[in-house]
Amino acid sequence: MYYNYPPSLNELIQQLAKLPGIGPKSAQRLAFHLLRTNEENAMGLADAIANARNSIGYCHICGNLTDSDVCQVCLDNQRDQTIICVVEQARDVICMERSRSFNGLYHVLQGAISPMDGIGPDKLNIEPLLDRLKQGTVTEVVMATNPNVEGEATALFLAKKIKPLSIRVTRIAHGLPVGSDLEYADEATLSHALSGRQEIF
Repeated sequence: MYYNYPPSLNELIQQLAKLPGIGPKSAQRLAFHLLRTNEENAMGLADAIANARNSIGYCHICGNLTDSDVCQVCLDNQRDQTIICVVEQARDVICMERSRSFNGLYHVLQGAISPMDGIGPDKLNIEPLLDRLKQGTVTEVVMATNPNVEGEATALFLAKKIKPLSIRVTRIAHGLPVGSDLEYADEATLSHALSGRQEIF
């Protein structure tokens, strides 16, 4: 609690401090900035947050973020329909797209297997992926989960599920350091990782 501040300012600081990477001091600075800025800017931010929360959902095909039933990637007939890149989060789709090295489709798991956090396969967007693969169009699945313990476990689990479908399963590896996240990889590194992907099993 920030006892020296009015209750409404305390509440604003506490809410800002819940954002990732924002500590108490950064939250205070942001709160004071919002109080100093003109009303149009402050309300514009509030409206943008509310609009995003109300209009953004998940693509019912791949799980990517979208403001309609199907995302723009899934609607693009110019993309290679025979290859799917599996990522953990929607932000990873943006990272892969920035690399300009992948022109296939995506599937967003919305997490990774993590027993320590109580996240099992049943809590991930896995069944819709298997349903897509059973349609017979896809010939390769690229595992682009993060190169950490959770990401590796998720990739291996999915590979075992997919192999019986006679679909090639590859894993991006070269160029991505172990323990890092796709979010922090630059375009050149991701491009190199895609071109150097290896088959799992």
